[in-house]
Amino acid sequence: MKAGILGTGHFVPAKIVTNKDMEQIVDTNDEWIRTRTGIEERRIAVDNEDTSDLAFKAAEQALQEANITGEDLDLILVATVTPDQPFPTVSCKLQERLGAKNAAAMDISAACAGFMYGVITAKQFIETGDYKYILIIGAEKLSKITDWSDRNTCVLFGDGAGAAIMGPVSEERGVLSFELGADGSGGQYLAQKEDHIFMNGREVFKFAVRQMPESSVHVVEKAGYHKEDVDYLIPHQANIRIMEAARQRLGIAEDRMAVNVNKYGNTSAASIPIALSEGVKNGKIKENDLVVLVGFGGGLTWGGAVALKWGGK
Repeated sequence: MKAGILGTGHFVPAKIVTNKDMEQIVDTNDEWIRTRTGIEERRIAVDNEDTSDLAFKAAEQALQEANITGEDLDLILVATVTPDQPFPTVSCKLQERLGAKNAAAMDISAACAGFMYGVITAKQFIETGDYKYILIIGAEKLSKITDWSDRNTCVLFGDGAGAAIMGPVSEERGVLSFELGADGSGGQYLAQKEDHIFMNGREVFKFAVRQMPESSVHVVEKAGYHKEDVDYLIPHQANIRIMEAARQRLGIAEDRMAVNVNKYGNTSAASIPIALSEGVKNGKIKENDLVVLVGFGGGLTWGGAVALKWGGK
């Protein structure tokens, strides 16, 4: 039995904060932000809009696309570093709101690579036959742990949620290979300190620009394919220069890489599933496509997965 993605969904808050808006908050400018990161604007949740609210709206879309209900779910996995509170978890809140009375629920904390950890965890449950339908969500309200006086970090992050329903698919489809990794010695470079995000940008950039391209190539080779076979690349939307390094390493055309960092900034665990959902809905991802998902994050962590022959239960 193979495990694949049956439905996707995403949601971002309505409030848009542009680079011009950021100029009024800290000493920065639009050109500096765009040229170094590719970010032009980001979405910011309002005070009464928390992580579970964003996740719920993304989950509803994914369930509808997969043509199942909350009662059909066996497990809910939520990847987040910004839960509403330490407990109850976001996943347990969603279990109630979605009417998923038959589902187990837990949150995963692997920062920007969290959704990838969720996908690979779900793969194991499905392929053993223990569970049939699993909801995986990456959701973040990073604005509540952003230091809005730190010009080096506050321009980077945004809020949002992306979701996917995973279940059994035909033998030639689904997740074909994966790579998960961590390097705890680099945890100091990207961390939450005194309730705010701290990042050593230079060190994180060095790590990411090496790890994302390597992981992308590794999962394709593990799957028994060549990089020329990749139809669509979905990298973590952290920095356009890092994303370009992965694209160039795979040698794929610009229009075959998902890019929404300009619209949303870095949404951490929500980044990849938002881009995945957009790719499905705008027709960039088509039946039988070979899709590579690859991310990295605080911890330091990384993860990549290949979805073979997209679609088809």
